Amino acid sequence: MDKILVSSCLLGQPVRYDGGAGGPFTLLQRWQAEGRVMAVCPEVVGGLPTPRPPAEIPGGQGAAVLAGELKVRTVTGHDVTPEFLRGAQRALQLVEQHGIRFAVLKARSPSCGNHENYDGTFTGRKVAGEGVTAAALRQAGVRVFNEDELEQLAALLDVAAN
Repeated sequence: MDKILVSSCLLGQPVRYDGGAGGPFTLLQRWQAEGRVMAVCPEVVGGLPTPRPPAEIPGGQGAAVLAGELKVRTVTGHDVTPEFLRGAQRALQLVEQHGIRFAVLKARSPSCGNHENYDGTFTGRKVAGEGVTAAALRQAGVRVFNEDELEQLAALLDVAAN
């Protein structure tokens, strides 16, 4: 049975930057009940508190943060790149420890966004891009989905089970 790495906030844990949570999502609850889910909040395991100031990546490119080309900054200008990198590393450790091939991460998060992100201006403008953890997982061969793509992952898991 495939394990799935899931953003803790999508499981209802109040770990988002504003102390909030997402969900509940029926498929995630089912997978959790089946023992498939490994929960992680990369920002929290990376050392950031909850709540915390919002953070964004200029240009929204997590891969550039991994490559040392960009920094993750809070709305007040504080560099939180080390915490984001530690969180991505912890997520990769879970992937390796548990043989995880799939992840469901929070859309548009500077850690977890998999298709688009905020552009770093804190104006709500979105750009094509991915978060730091999403980029690290993708580079490691993990297929990354967001909360709007649960049915796609469910179809893949059903095919793999048959």
